[in-house]
Amino acid sequence: MGMNQMPAANRIHIGFFGRRNAGKSSVVNAVTNQELSVVSEVRGTTTDPVSKTMELLPMGPVVIIDTPGYDDEGSLGELRVRKTKQVLNKTDVAVLVVDALAGLTEVERELTEIFEKKEIPYIIAYNKADLLKEVPEANSREIYISALEKTNIHELKEKIAVLSRIQESEKHLAGDLVKPNDFVVLVTPIDSAAPKGRLILPQQQTIRDLLECGAVSVVIRETELKATLAGLGKKPALVITDSQAFAKVSAETPADIPLTSFSILMARYKGTLEASVQGAAQISQLQEGDAVLIAEGCTHHRQCEDIGTVKLPRWLREFTGKNLRLSFTSGTEFPEELSSYRLIIHCGGCMLNEREMRYRIQTALDAGVPVTNYGTAIAYMNGILKRSLEVLPDIQKLI
Repeated sequence: MGMNQMPAANRIHIGFFGRRNAGKSSVVNAVTNQELSVVSEVRGTTTDPVSKTMELLPMGPVVIIDTPGYDDEGSLGELRVRKTKQVLNKTDVAVLVVDALAGLTEVERELTEIFEKKEIPYIIAYNKADLLKEVPEANSREIYISALEKTNIHELKEKIAVLSRIQESEKHLAGDLVKPNDFVVLVTPIDSAAPKGRLILPQQQTIRDLLECGAVSVVIRETELKATLAGLGKKPALVITDSQAFAKVSAETPADIPLTSFSILMARYKGTLEASVQGAAQISQLQEGDAVLIAEGCTHHRQCEDIGTVKLPRWLREFTGKNLRLSFTSGTEFPEELSSYRLIIHCGGCMLNEREMRYRIQTALDAGVPVTNYGTAIAYMNGILKRSLEVLPDIQKLI
């Protein structure tokens, strides 16, 4: 996969934070060598987080995020600060931009405390160092720079790259579950919510992962599964299905062939599967009138048979026999207050990076609310969760 084609969710997210007029946007522009952010002498020019996917050497594919001033004031300022805090939930590496003339203030100290609490690696970049009579000696986490004169910008990028490499890891969606030349059948119903001519992202990523691991992908619709299994001439090592077709695919896949779903594999990839498996049992405990949140990490045009807003609610009613109070969120919006919910069902999170998915799961658990994901919930309601986890014995033992 070319760097420019890498999904944003798989890129290192680098956030630039600090007070108004510290020169965050100037530093972002200097680091990226682009006019990514508007620069002005007026305090608080950046009013909303500005994100851009790009290739940035020596890091490679990244998402650069410029944030509003953390010391913004008034009701609008509070909104901007809240948006900045949301950015923190998906930041892999933070750059704290400080006005070198003013030095560290309570605002910067609060931000470093948040970085440390959230275990976000960070660098303190003292900007406007060209205005200092003498540049102090910096420790390993600090650097004195000048966005105006481009001083030490390359060195700053090198420091970011070191922290970025710490965040990277060799993970697989499915390639570690099979051997080279194994057949893997991928059941991919044509999703009306996907752009015409494209597969949805988890399917694309799984195919690429299997290619890199030397396995053979056989991509079919659910209507062709029975004929494909009969005609392959070789038993597949694994069948991976879209969760919406779980029941049909399970019924038509012999018991000696491992079966799972794209959503379950995506949850494993994002590090949230264990919580999702444990949370699925809460579906059986739901009572009349209980509040359930169904959350998606992306926004798309709602179809008449949309899985999040139509199919899951219908399956929940049929399984529980209860009238539930359902709420829905999508995209970057995720409630900070979750204690009123009895259960949260989240999508696989293919459009969210691992740090944000982990944040959302932990926020639910901290509020005492069980959380599961689409694929795990659907498998549970169809009585096939144990089977869908056979290929992942460390997770299956949690049931």
